[in-house]
Amino acid sequence: MAENNLNNLMEIATEKLRAMVDADTIIGTPLTVGNITLIPVSKISFGLATGGSDFPTKGSGTVFGGGGGAGMTVSPVAFIAINGDSVHMMPVYSEMNSVDKAINMAPELIDKVKGLFSKKKSGDTAE
Repeated sequence: MAENNLNNLMEIATEKLRAMVDADTIIGTPLTVGNITLIPVSKISFGLATGGSDFPTKGSGTVFGGGGGAGMTVSPVAFIAINGDSVHMMPVYSEMNSVDKAINMAPELIDKVKGLFSKKKSGDTAE
């Protein structure tokens, strides 16, 4: 019994998410400004959680208790600018989160660590 009710909760939540997220949300409606056409591009993140259980009653049946939730964020990423035969990607810069900063700093950090080890090795051979 709980499995059917839980499936219903998940189906309803995913239907609502699908209604909010479609191709027009990620690649937006083109805007024409003079000779230039701008197409907005967004990043979408979402999460879904559901849970439930059957609880025995004093009678001969069970009662289902459950719940679900969903969350979604839409972040602008860039605009695609089309002017005649020319196409350009114009990124929208926003403040990066910690993970983005770490990924962007990784190559520089690796180079610094390599530099430290190469200095240490060349110093060891000179002594």
